[in-house]
Amino acid sequence: MATKCSQCPLRRHSLFKPMNEQDVLAMQRFKVGELTIEAGTPVLIEGSNSPQLFTALRGMGLRYKTTMDGGRQVVNFVFPGDFIGLQAGVMGEMAHSVEASSKMTLCVFNRSELWNFFKSHPERGFDITWLAAVEEHFLGEALTSIGQRSAFEALSWALLRTFVRAEAIGLVQNRRMNLPYRQQDLADALGLSLVHTNKTLSKLRDQQLADWSDGHLTINDKVKLAEIARVELDLVPRRPLM
Repeated sequence: MATKCSQCPLRRHSLFKPMNEQDVLAMQRFKVGELTIEAGTPVLIEGSNSPQLFTALRGMGLRYKTTMDGGRQVVNFVFPGDFIGLQAGVMGEMAHSVEASSKMTLCVFNRSELWNFFKSHPERGFDITWLAAVEEHFLGEALTSIGQRSAFEALSWALLRTFVRAEAIGLVQNRRMNLPYRQQDLADALGLSLVHTNKTLSKLRDQQLADWSDGHLTINDKVKLAEIARVELDLVPRRPLM
């Protein structure tokens, strides 16, 4: 059975802003079901005009663009609580693809109801706009990593950001989390070769700062990683949950 919005397990995490009873009822009316998919399954395909929008309830995925020569640029990673498909909802088609990296459960919404949802629940509509702005901010940070940080700095930034986000939704235990991505995914996100990525990860492991192996990421010193990445170790800002 689909999870009732009133019983959503994500709502208990402090990362997400509280929802009043009216918000919960609005989301329950907007939601049309749930979809469970296996790792490697496409959620949305670049150029498609999917009739559905999604919120990741469980599991992780990635967003990527495909180049004309068949290459791939990872543009972001999908965590539980992320809203997926807004580009198609606003622009008519997706400008990137979304794929499951682990088994995922997705809350499903009808795209055709998006504008009615905006009109009927303007505060929730603003929440969706806020989420879009956060995506834009992340792309600016990612571009800074590609253009201005060394590989050591960029990988420190990427692992730290991933870890802190996972920590905020209870996915970290004893400084360790499941990380279903491949090294190639991280290399594609940061514009690095797989060989350079592997060597840099080995350097982080040798310095006992971070260890990514056997599908798990362990971070031993977040403060030091933040110093290397040249970022502040701030709390992840609270975000709305759709």
